[in-house]
Amino acid sequence: MTLVAAIQLNTGADLAANLQASRALVAEAAQAGARLAALPENFAFMGRKDPDKLALAEPEGSGPIQQFLSDLAREYAIDLIAGTVPVAVPGDPERVYPACLVYGADGQRIARYDKIHLFDVDVDRGDRIERYRESATIAHGEPAYVVAPTQAGAVGLSVCYDIRFPELYRGLVQRGAELLCIPAAFTDRTGEAHWEILLRARAVENQCFVIAPGQCGTHASGRRTWGHTMIVDAWGSVLAQRDEDTPGVVLAELDFERLRAVRESLPS
Repeated sequence: MTLVAAIQLNTGADLAANLQASRALVAEAAQAGARLAALPENFAFMGRKDPDKLALAEPEGSGPIQQFLSDLAREYAIDLIAGTVPVAVPGDPERVYPACLVYGADGQRIARYDKIHLFDVDVDRGDRIERYRESATIAHGEPAYVVAPTQAGAVGLSVCYDIRFPELYRGLVQRGAELLCIPAAFTDRTGEAHWEILLRARAVENQCFVIAPGQCGTHASGRRTWGHTMIVDAWGSVLAQRDEDTPGVVLAELDFERLRAVRESLPS
């Protein structure tokens, strides 16, 4: 049995305050005995306007956010999955890569995955249409299957809107993933309709654990996110979930004997 933590945040436009909130919840997870903690998408910053994040773009492998993550993982001897970090796109100052970074308990970075599928959609709210165009300020990653070795097993990496593309997860499982990580900032509208359904589907069809840390509440831009951070087992059962619209830590024990039993009893 391995204890893991999914962290729910309400990230705003103050970088220092956001990092402080992340630190406090990672510390809580580590003190509870978690071997791995996962932060949500955009854990470090959600500004009033989408271009605001460009000012925080960091070069590959260095910068205050990346140093913070390395120090945090080492301080608490915990493997840390950092939702997304704004990493500079060489030659393109108008966009950043949404990089999901993984740090080991020694503070060394062990994996990077850049979000492939960008949230360029129109969300129908009945009385109005909300328009999202991530591609205006974000550069998508090249198609890749990134599996990170951690204390909680082999973790397949993805981010938010990726969840709607099941072929990505099948590729991760074929490369050894036992746990799928899906850090997110789901809108409240799409989250209410699809968040739990999609998470449980990815778990069932791939016979993997799923850890899904999310953003919650109202942010500086006025955008509302769904929260409901959860951890799901390979049978599709929700092991733990945070229903509150507030930051916090979701903890669950992963039973890898159970995972193997599911895979053996229902080979797919």
